Amino acid sequence: MATNTNFSKEQYLKWYELMQLIRQFELKAEEMYKMAGKIRGFFHSYVGQEAIAAGCLSATQPDDPFITSYRDHGLGIAKGITPNAAMAELYGKATGCAKGKGGSMHFFSKENAFYGGHGIVGAQIGVGTGLAFAEQYKGTNNVVLCFFGDGAARQGILHESFNLAMLWNLPIVYICENNHYAMGTAVNRSSNVIDIYKLADAYEMPADQVNGMKPEDVHDAIARAVKRGREGDGPTLLEIKTYRYKGHSISDPSKYRTKEELDSYKSQDPILEVLTVLKEKNYATDEDIAAIDKKIEEVVAECVKFAEESPWPDDSEALKDVYVDQNYPFIQD
Repeated sequence: MATNTNFSKEQYLKWYELMQLIRQFELKAEEMYKMAGKIRGFFHSYVGQEAIAAGCLSATQPDDPFITSYRDHGLGIAKGITPNAAMAELYGKATGCAKGKGGSMHFFSKENAFYGGHGIVGAQIGVGTGLAFAEQYKGTNNVVLCFFGDGAARQGILHESFNLAMLWNLPIVYICENNHYAMGTAVNRSSNVIDIYKLADAYEMPADQVNGMKPEDVHDAIARAVKRGREGDGPTLLEIKTYRYKGHSISDPSKYRTKEELDSYKSQDPILEVLTVLKEKNYATDEDIAAIDKKIEEVVAECVKFAEESPWPDDSEALKDVYVDQNYPFIQD
């Protein structure tokens, strides 16, 4: 399928700025984790996968809920979590998007319709299906985008969710961000079905495979799937083929893949692809690009300063925001 490049100058500039913001945020956060020791716990970088966040954002409406797994920084920022709130959350500070209680894997922002950030592999598939049921029940026009990795495609909850979503015709787009490795295991070592979009066939669910290194391709595929959901035609599965340039987590040396493979995908860098279009179409000069890059550099520097200066959560916050059903019959006074 040929890439659609019939997008406006403004759209390409928005994509470039968003992808660069995600890239530079992740690189700075990794620096603060490794070099400065300011960030603790797990850390899963979105570097290399930015075109998915960019294309999904431009093809949806602000109220469309997004829900994802623990590789959530990029999607969270795309949905509107500020770099300040994102970096503060990584630091565990009270000004973070989850009040410093969630950390890297549990970004959350109800006001931006971003529902996590889930650390249990595949858990968000069931929760996302529930979100779609809620939107249908309330009679909204919203469509849920539910993201998961190729490893989560092996979880039983995926099949349960697909079956229910088709049975109830739910407004949801299931998005497998296939970066080829579930932690360190290649897809073809864990499944006989290596084209993950074909899993939808068992449920007669529409599905497609998408080039995740180009925001144009992502946008087009998401727009078609979201249109189906809004029109009451039910769910779609999209397998978006992408590649993470970093390891599974910050502690992963990535010895299971070759330098040649990594270099091959870096030659398809989504940010460079968009930059090429901007220059070939005379949408931006070198000075324009430098100004955007400078702006992002300042935003990222500011978010580190904000996180450094933010307070730690007060001890009184420890038991707040924990769900309790007072009528639960097994609670003893």
